[in-house]
Amino acid sequence: MPELLKSKIRTIPHWPKQGIMFRDITTLLKDAHGFNHMINLLTERYAGKKIDVVAGIESRGFIMGAALAHRLGIGFVPIRKKGKLPAEVVSEEYDLEYGKDRIEVHKDAITKGMKVLLVDDLLATGGTSAAAANLIKKLGGEVFECCFVVDLPELGGKKKLEQKGYKVFNLVEFEGE
Repeated sequence: MPELLKSKIRTIPHWPKQGIMFRDITTLLKDAHGFNHMINLLTERYAGKKIDVVAGIESRGFIMGAALAHRLGIGFVPIRKKGKLPAEVVSEEYDLEYGKDRIEVHKDAITKGMKVLLVDDLLATGGTSAAAANLIKKLGGEVFECCFVVDLPELGGKKKLEQKGYKVFNLVEFEGE
């Protein structure tokens, strides 16, 4: 049934710049059947697993991560862009194709030994996800798995995360389309 999800994801050519085919899950999120189907598939995958918390990467990872955490009956931790969290944070800098960026998590959000499911909407080069996984490790947590709605295999993010020892799961792929 992942094809149902894929059919509900809009492609926007040449955004944010020429040559990019942007995969927009907001059309999936607004579709009640599609959104529920996505959360049901993820709940089936992770129900009964020893996961302590779901961590979602800003911003679409918040939406699916919070819904999934609710269904699993566990807590949710936001991983945010620099300067958005009010309490003491731990941060991680990572490379972008045009510079650097930084993400942060509250220092008390994850404790030693916690099993953390890391979620986001899309996996491209893997830079943000790898940085988020590093934040989890800095706090003593263990990344149970990295979970995405969409993988763009030609950009190599899945391989990058797997080479770092992380398990990676995605619901759909868009390859060269």
